[in-house]
Amino acid sequence: MFESILKEIREKIRIRKYVMTLHAEEEMNDDGLTVFDVEHCLLTGEITERQKDKNTGESKYLVSGDTFSKNKAVVVCKISLTGSLVMITVYLERG
Repeated sequence: MFESILKEIREKIRIRKYVMTLHAEEEMNDDGLTVFDVEHCLLTGEITERQKDKNTGESKYLVSGDTFSKNKAVVVCKISLTGSLVMITVYLERG
């Protein structure tokens, strides 16, 4: 369903055209994740949901995938107006 956007997200990771918000960095650190875990999640995971921002109408995507240690993580990200991938938040799946 979201094959083209997932392909674009993966390409942004491969060419290192991404930024991580301070919030995403803090959440990543709180869960003991590294940037390599986040990249691996995006390169091997699947989009599980698309959400629309109520104010801007921008789409953001929840990508669920594995970390290097085989834990399940979720990365919430979007493509910015400048064409960069923006990681909004990152967290380990609980449950």
